[in-house]
Amino acid sequence: MKLENYLQVLPKSLWVFTLNSGSCNGCDIEIVASLTPRYDIERLGLKLTGTPRHADVLLVTGPVTRFMEPKLRQIYAQIPDPKVVIAVGNCATSGDVFFKSYNLVGPVDRIVPVDVYVHGCAIRPEALIEGVAKAVTLLEAKRTALLNKSAAGEGA
Repeated sequence: MKLENYLQVLPKSLWVFTLNSGSCNGCDIEIVASLTPRYDIERLGLKLTGTPRHADVLLVTGPVTRFMEPKLRQIYAQIPDPKVVIAVGNCATSGDVFFKSYNLVGPVDRIVPVDVYVHGCAIRPEALIEGVAKAVTLLEAKRTALLNKSAAGEGA
């Protein structure tokens, strides 16, 4: 792939918006730990952003509570396409011990489509780094497909 095409596919670092949809904060603490100098996930191009409108990746922790369901849908809709969703922790991926709780609507993939699952309770920073690497690959593929689709539409 030519350098110009690569820059179109992944023109900037991955910008990530995090959302706690009802977790115990154990996974959130491990996300923060992955940003510290020991793991330094920013060296791989990951940057946290404060708004979903600038994000490429939605990182969701915790099972989705009834209160958070509409907020998760809204935030997902605000992230521009192409986007990748990472479900972080056992609660986000399956509901874990809270699966049959009266206040939950379920794991994240029952509300929005999930591209990458990072399992663990709480997750390890190494697992998060592996999940981000998978997200980069998926986002590159989605952007390439979007560029090819738009190029085919322009020629028609």
